[in-house]
Amino acid sequence: MERRQVLKTAALVLVGGYAGLLGLSRLGYRAVLYPAPRRRLSEAPPGAELRRFETPDGTPIQALFYPPPGSQVIVFFHGNGETIGDSVGLAAELNGRGLGFVAVEYRGYGSSPAHGPSEAGLYADAQAVLLSLAAEGIAPGDITLWGSSLGSGVAVEMATRGFGSRLLLSTPYTSMPAVAQRLLPVLPMRWVVSDCYDNLAKAPGLALPTLVIHGDADRLVPYDHGVTLSQAIAGAELVTVAGAGHNDWLVMGGDELLTRVERFCKG
Repeated sequence: MERRQVLKTAALVLVGGYAGLLGLSRLGYRAVLYPAPRRRLSEAPPGAELRRFETPDGTPIQALFYPPPGSQVIVFFHGNGETIGDSVGLAAELNGRGLGFVAVEYRGYGSSPAHGPSEAGLYADAQAVLLSLAAEGIAPGDITLWGSSLGSGVAVEMATRGFGSRLLLSTPYTSMPAVAQRLLPVLPMRWVVSDCYDNLAKAPGLALPTLVIHGDADRLVPYDHGVTLSQAIAGAELVTVAGAGHNDWLVMGGDELLTRVERFCKG
């Protein structure tokens, strides 16, 4: 009888501990998903401008803007541990190849006000910039939506809302809970992570030319996420960067990959 009581008590402790872990994970996952570095781009690099946009909820958003030498413009949504300042080198290179480049800062990141980032918030930030660009006369047909890592979810959502004419996804995921489940398999991440960015669910509804880039040695967002997503988007092309991880695919791909990106964005 005493042994049964000990086992019952132990079971209750384990269940309670697991429930507590679930609750803490649900409350705290955004701190991991959105580290929101505050590295500020205090002044525009040569040839670029720093612009301010405002979302419908009154949040001012900063963007790095390289005017297009021609008509084609990339609107870039960066990863969760980056800011627009990390895009300067890529932006300048592609601008030199004849493409405009707009890197969107998320709320809470860089110089944007420290409003808590969320899936709905990032979508609002992206849409505010895209609507402003349209008001300036930049046609949707001239825009490539480029989402990198976390930003792939933002780019896919903007594509489903009718923005852009081409979609470029680098190191994308099928959904955020699916990524989290691999990292922490003991928890039901579909319940824990409410910011889903469900790219795979949206993929069948995408009807614009799509290029997916993924390193086959990516340990953060495994390569099979990019494969699965590219297969779910009609006509999507997958570029595999051999030996590349999550953050070095551009370096590993080199000039050949940049040229491929340039050609895709120019249509």
